[in-house]
Amino acid sequence: MLKIILIAVAVIVVTIGLVWLIDKFIPSKAKPVLTIALWALIFFLGYLTYMSVYEPIQFNKVKNKRYAVVIEKLIDIRDAQLAHQQVTGQFAPNFESLEKFLDTAQFTITQRRDSTIIDEELTKRYGGVETTKEITIIDTLGFKSVKDSLFKNSDRYKTMMNVPNTDAQFEMQSGVLEENDIKIPVFEASVKKSIILFDQNKSLIDQENQVIAVDGVNGDALKVGSMNEVKTIGNWPKTYGDSE
Repeated sequence: MLKIILIAVAVIVVTIGLVWLIDKFIPSKAKPVLTIALWALIFFLGYLTYMSVYEPIQFNKVKNKRYAVVIEKLIDIRDAQLAHQQVTGQFAPNFESLEKFLDTAQFTITQRRDSTIIDEELTKRYGGVETTKEITIIDTLGFKSVKDSLFKNSDRYKTMMNVPNTDAQFEMQSGVLEENDIKIPVFEASVKKSIILFDQNKSLIDQENQVIAVDGVNGDALKVGSMNEVKTIGNWPKTYGDSE
């Protein structure tokens, strides 16, 4: 972009120089037409230079605003999936299953406490000498709605599958990865940047898809979780919100 701006500025300077030369050396009859044409060219190039700076600035404003609301949705999806995994041991395969889970599921409220009891085996081994051992007792205190825990009085979970400002939905899948002969549940929810920025300049979207930066969203999509790694974090920087 900087190269384009420098070229445009150079052309403008040259054009202004030509206007001065025309004014000094071209016959009077030909001056008005050439001068007007050159000044029109100067204004046109100035407009292009302005737009080359203004359009990316506006694009970034739109991008940041849309990314922020999309990320809020992805965080809701992640929280709901983590609750599903906590209660059922696996992630939901689709949004329909996830919504049904939230409508009915409950967290079990427990309390852990340490206690001391007689270790009967050791007591026998030591000829009746009373021997004790420490144990942890988990008491069930009650149950609490998963939906109320995550969303309180809001029903936004019913629309968390919808990508804001579009007619599209997030893509979501779940499965298992095997590590050291252990099957670990995984999930991923994502949306392409081109969908979020559907009405923006295509060349700027292409540049955004190629972003590789600490303070940017790398890749061509916003996503949370992964089908290739055991992780439930998002791929956005903390400037957009907590990704973990």
